[in-house]
Amino acid sequence: MVFKKLRQMAGIGGPSIETILHDPNTRPGGVVTGEVTIIGGQYNSDIKSVNLALRTRVEVESGDNEYTQNLEYSKMPVAGGFSLQEGARHSVPFQMPIPWEAPLTHMYGRALHGTTVGIATELEVAGALDPGDLDPIAVHPLPAQERILVAFSNLGFQFRNADCEKGRIWGVHQELPFYQEIEFYPPGQYARGIKQLEVTFVSNPHSMEVVLELDKRGGVFTEGHDAFSRFTVDYASVEHTNWEQQLDGFLQDAGRRRGFF
Repeated sequence: MVFKKLRQMAGIGGPSIETILHDPNTRPGGVVTGEVTIIGGQYNSDIKSVNLALRTRVEVESGDNEYTQNLEYSKMPVAGGFSLQEGARHSVPFQMPIPWEAPLTHMYGRALHGTTVGIATELEVAGALDPGDLDPIAVHPLPAQERILVAFSNLGFQFRNADCEKGRIWGVHQELPFYQEIEFYPPGQYARGIKQLEVTFVSNPHSMEVVLELDKRGGVFTEGHDAFSRFTVDYASVEHTNWEQQLDGFLQDAGRRRGFF
């Protein structure tokens, strides 16, 4: 009996959790469904809470230092406040909303190198917290995002990398404390002035903000610098716009304002 109590205090032989996703594929503003099963251990347990949380790896700038961290956001309670008998199983279905500003993990039908999003299942038992494993999900573009990305591809831009940065974009309303940057190599007609293009989507249920950052090539005696362009895309009218022409105009205007071209 004493040995069993000691094992319980150390968390040995305690309850465990198993999370099953019905379909890991989703989009911003969508829902991921599944089932969490709490499995009783070698003794009776008081389950304080079971929570789901989205996690994304982000880059953080602090002074002259830069590091990465797993940022937890969009937390949701699933169950809690019950006693689980030794060896028993307790299953709970769930619907996890995906924020409209969730970063994309896939583009052009392929995984985006540099971005991961996962659902973590957290189990709290009598004051002890088990963060659980991370179940990756695939966040595919909204139709409007897909159209803009295809337009960049049609203009000759080639995907380079993607990452998430902790912080906020000036002048843009954000719900999440970070944003995603999708980086492209420019085609020949822009390469003489632009080293790379960074694209950020900040979406909501009706429209999205698109932020373009142009990284200028440095000359022999000059340093490179950035220029920004920002515009709003209405989901209802996105298919009625020649985005190749529009994006070229945005890039040319931003470049001329900063002397890129």
